[in-house]
This record gives sequence, structure tokens and C-alpha cells, in this order.
Amino acid sequence: MWIDVLKSFLFIAVELTILFIVISFVISLLQGYIPYEKIEKKLAGKNKAIAAAAAILFAFITPFCSCSTIPVVVNMLKKKLPFGIVMIFLFASPVLDPTIITIMGVVLGWKVTIIYTVVTTILSIIIGFTLERLGFEKSVKKVVMKGYEEQNQKFNVKSALRETLDLMKSVYPYLLIGAAIGAVIHGLVPTEWISSVFGREHWWLIPIAAIVGIPLYIRLSSMIPISQILIMKGMALGPVMAMMISSAGASLPEVILLKSIFKKELVITFVLSVITMSTISGFIFYLL
Repeated sequence: MWIDVLKSFLFIAVELTILFIVISFVISLLQGYIPYEKIEKKLAGKNKAIAAAAAILFAFITPFCSCSTIPVVVNMLKKKLPFGIVMIFLFASPVLDPTIITIMGVVLGWKVTIIYTVVTTILSIIIGFTLERLGFEKSVKKVVMKGYEEQNQKFNVKSALRETLDLMKSVYPYLLIGAAIGAVIHGLVPTEWISSVFGREHWWLIPIAAIVGIPLYIRLSSMIPISQILIMKGMALGPVMAMMISSAGASLPEVILLKSIFKKELVITFVLSVITMSTISGFIFYLL
């Protein structure tokens, strides 16, 4: 049985490694062509629709986890960008990683990935503007975060290789952790048990999965191989996607960091918003 687990882990790990290196290198090369200054001007523009689209684009081209998003958010607030636009970026950045989304498309299928991208994009925009409309801007503390500098690198193969290596150091271990967990689930957890408990279309599994995902702090890179195995074992897609989005959108370390720049009421609202976004997303997959 453990030999099967090892074989499963090696297969998943090799597949993800090849995908990760190739995709992250190509994306790093493409980032040399991105006009960051123009995007920043759009973020500060008066046209909210264009600014929201720019925030989503900026979130997509900056491959950050939930914790490393915080310094960027502080920098955006320091530049006095509209609060709603900053919130859109905060919600979208961890869940719209270009490398991980591409891997998701290969592993989970492009239909699932497209729906995931569209749903998380729309919900990030709605929640961001809603928080602005409700006046949560007053709940931002005056914080200056040192040590953060924007990097605008030109098209350069060496820079792309360096960025790929840096990304591997920060993200790749979580891919391997996800592969290991997925292999254990694949080899040791009975298919019948997962399909009977989590495979049924019980609506209440979705909000539970959304709530459970946050304290787990399973990064999106780890959740993809785990989700693949859970779906193969018969787990319903709705709860899987709800847990995936909540674990990527918020985490205990991120909440602790947010407490340093947001007041208590905004931190609580942020966590509830992530749970809401995850739950709604799960129900959309449930209905589809």
C-alpha cells in the first residue's frame, strides 16, 4: 500500500514540477512586457470599471500568496489609491495566480478553471466596491511598511530564470506538500468513504468547507493536487472549490498581518467576505 502511495507521489510531483518550471519561466519572461506604470495610472483613474479591471489585471500578473500581498496593499494605500480598488486587489491577488491557474487548467480541466477565474474575479470586484460603499475605509490604520520596492524588470532571460528560482523557493515546497497529501489520500483513504460522506450533493458541506479552509492555511499550490485526488475519489466539486478558494484567499498568518494595517472590524469583515466568496463560488459549482 505504501509503495502505491510512493508511486502516486512521484507521478504527481514529477508532473507538477515540469508544469511549474515551464509555466513560471514563460510567465516571468512575459512580465518583462507588462507596462506597470500604465496599470498604476488606471488604478488611480476616475473610471471605476477601468480601475477595477486594472486591479484584476495587476492581481493576475503579480504571483503573490495571501501573506506577501500585504506589503503591496500597504504600498497602494500609501499612494492613496481608491479603497475599493485596493480591496479588489487584496481579494483577487492570492486566488488569481497565473502560474497556479495554468496548472489548475491542466490538472482540473479548463472548464473548471475558466469558471473559477470568472467567479473569483466578479466576486472580488463586488466585495471590494461593497466594502468601499459601506465606509470601511475609515478602518484603515496609518502604517508604513519598509523594505518593499516595486521591481520593473525588462525582458531578460537571466531575470526570468532568477524569478523562476525565487518562485520555486517560495511556492514549490507547497506543491510537493500537496502532492504528498494527495498521494496519501489516493493510497490510504478508501474511495467508498469519501464518496459516501463528501460525494453527496449536500448543500451544507459547501459553507463548512469554506470555513474549514481558512485555518488550514493550505496554499492554492498545495490544494490543486489535493483537489484532483479528492475529486477522483468522488468528493463533490462544490465543497472542493469552496475549500480551495478560502484556503487561498485568507489564512491565519495573513489575518495577523492584516491586524497591523486594518482595525478589528475590517479584519473580521475581510474574513467573513472570504468565507462568503468561497461559499458562493462553491454553490455556483454545485449548481453547474
